[in-house]
Amino acid sequence: MLFQITSFLLDIAAGLFGGACLLRMYMQYQRVPFGNPVGRFVFALTDWLVLPLRKVIPSRGRVDAASLVGAFLIELVQFALLWLLLPGVTPLTVLPLLALFGLVRLVISGLTGLVIVYAILSWVQSDSPLVDVIDRLCAPLLRPFRKRIPLVGGIDLSPLALLVLLQIAAIVLGYLQAAVLLH
Repeated sequence: MLFQITSFLLDIAAGLFGGACLLRMYMQYQRVPFGNPVGRFVFALTDWLVLPLRKVIPSRGRVDAASLVGAFLIELVQFALLWLLLPGVTPLTVLPLLALFGLVRLVISGLTGLVIVYAILSWVQSDSPLVDVIDRLCAPLLRPFRKRIPLVGGIDLSPLALLVLLQIAAIVLGYLQAAVLLH
């Protein structure tokens, strides 16, 4: 029971800080300004890790490599702490691979949450600055679906299609992780 509680709390912390690092990277990639509440929140959560990493890890074009490495390190620390609680269950050498799978799972979960928030906000027609940020982050992801899926009764089904694809990706990732770790 203690392991499950600790695992749950570590998962929340890693999801929050690692997800913020990934969101920072994606916002910079999409050139979304950080002067909004989302940007300020992301900076507040990630500056402690990303700024020191930037001194040794340069950006690669539009990709903020320091934010990506920061998210990976957070996942690695999460699995290392779990390994310390249950040593011998998995070899120490597998931890970087577990962290990589965790990072991909975090990307899928983050995109799923982003699309769900986008869909909800599209129904409410809010004037919040959050709407513009979410729209700018989701538009490139939804564009390929919108080209192929027509409006049905005036309803855009592209977020639903993207959510289905993300869920399939999560299932495939789970099977891939199991296959890699069991061999």
